[in-house]
Amino acid sequence: MEQCLTIDTLKIAKEELREDEATRDNALSQMRLWLKQNKKIIHSRSDDSFLLRFLRAKKFSLPLAQEALERYLLLRQTFGHQLFNELDIKCPRLEKLLELGYIFVVPKRDKNGRRIIITRPGVFNPSIWTNAEMCRMHGVTYETLMEDQENQIRGFVHYTDAAGMCLQQLTLFTPREAVRIVKNGERTLPMRHKEIYGVNVPLSLKFALDFGMTLISEKIRSRVKIFSSIEESHTYVDKSLLPKEYGGEMEMSKMIGLWKQELLEKREQILKNEKMSVREDMFSESARQGRVSALTNHSHHHMVGSFRQLTVD
Repeated sequence: MEQCLTIDTLKIAKEELREDEATRDNALSQMRLWLKQNKKIIHSRSDDSFLLRFLRAKKFSLPLAQEALERYLLLRQTFGHQLFNELDIKCPRLEKLLELGYIFVVPKRDKNGRRIIITRPGVFNPSIWTNAEMCRMHGVTYETLMEDQENQIRGFVHYTDAAGMCLQQLTLFTPREAVRIVKNGERTLPMRHKEIYGVNVPLSLKFALDFGMTLISEKIRSRVKIFSSIEESHTYVDKSLLPKEYGGEMEMSKMIGLWKQELLEKREQILKNEKMSVREDMFSESARQGRVSALTNHSHHHMVGSFRQLTVD
């Protein structure tokens, strides 16, 4: 079912992403042609909403959108056991993590029409939960949000409460895994990360935060703000939108319940995504391993052209 977007949202798409009806229609037909001709891809979704998430994330640069889609499909397959498969919110373990409030999305949009994703790593006990379960919780959250075209255009606010985090949690991933997850999160996941806030970051974890900051691009780094308390963050985030426990109006448990309803509404589509597949043997070893060095900057085989020249940055 096609989603109707508001005039305001279409205006943002035009101003920030160079998107208008002609560009969109042309880009979608080029993407479908490329998918048909691409021998590396066995099966992919080709509906508007799915293709547009990549085009919008890459501001309608066809080569970059095609590269991101191809890489996304490859990593779904090669890291499927850890990151992308079994993204089923009815799985009892994931359901429990959701109830704990490890990651959830607040019901109302902020003044810019963005959804706010709250993450609370302090409730994630590494002796009970695995790193795969952590990744799957993020996966089901992001995949559900990306099904909404309003979110594709307006982007997201990330709000992380690090209270209760401990050094043991840093051992969930090797440094190499951490590097690949963070870098692919920025380069391959088709999400627009617009604002990133961290509150209650323990001093003992400052070195980990500093390391994380070196892994992200300058563009994303400039959007990160760290606060020693929740109250300090209220200057940037409307506290009425946050859970009652953070100075807002609605209790966290109610927000989590509402978010669970959204997850259940999209559950069938998210599980269908597991049918997408590629021919792994046609990719380089470094691409299969998720190395960001395997990404080209602007060139790629099978490219059908780019709309980047239509509008000057």
